[in-house]
Amino acid sequence: MSNAQTLRLGVNVDHIATLRNARGGHHPDPVRAALAVIEAGADGITAHLREDRRHIRDDDMARLKAEISKPLNFEMAATEEMLRIALATRPHAVCLVPERRLEVTTEGGLDVVGQQKALGPFIGCLNDAGIRVSLFIAADPAQIEMAAKLHAPVIEIHTGAWCDAVTAGETSRAETEWQRIVAGARLAQSAGLEVHGGHGLDYATAEKIAGLPQIAELNIGYFMVGEALFVGLAETVRTMRAAMDRGRKTAASPA
Repeated sequence: MSNAQTLRLGVNVDHIATLRNARGGHHPDPVRAALAVIEAGADGITAHLREDRRHIRDDDMARLKAEISKPLNFEMAATEEMLRIALATRPHAVCLVPERRLEVTTEGGLDVVGQQKALGPFIGCLNDAGIRVSLFIAADPAQIEMAAKLHAPVIEIHTGAWCDAVTAGETSRAETEWQRIVAGARLAQSAGLEVHGGHGLDYATAEKIAGLPQIAELNIGYFMVGEALFVGLAETVRTMRAAMDRGRKTAASPA
């Protein structure tokens, strides 16, 4: 569980691979990027191996597992193909996410309630293999409660709707979404789940959500890769870490 002193930063390197794939070849290398952000202070690396291989590729996952010194979080759809790859790769963690071929990015949380019969054995298989399972879900009570019933030790709250509202300056919607996150994080911790957050986070929203003591880890990618074009990966990691540290200092205060 999280406490007011600890908060991990996982960096998603998918869009280093997106840039590489725009021209083909080997550069820029997402594994090199992963090593750079770890050196700068990241606590782990996240990579999403999509069914269409639009950014991260199979050999990227194998190399990441072999070469990085921090935990590898393997984002993937709950398919038999991905299960085979996960069991062969043996990452520290697997985060199960919804996936549609036509989406630009992950558009919503996993429907754990609707897919409980399929997800139960899937989660059990990963648990039996010693791979920590995280479910990427909305901060919805029914989804959180089902995640606990299925014995997934971790949930990652989809923060995208909140971040989008903040960016758009939609104060009322942002506050509604924020309160859902606050309530969801509390419920999840009370159900015995470790709580992570991710999607759409930037420096300001990461700083705010870091103030929730229930949050143990933030996974951030697209924003950081964009910022790195201007200031470099290492500086982006340091600035994000500083924002999270400022937010964590408020964790002892009422949310």
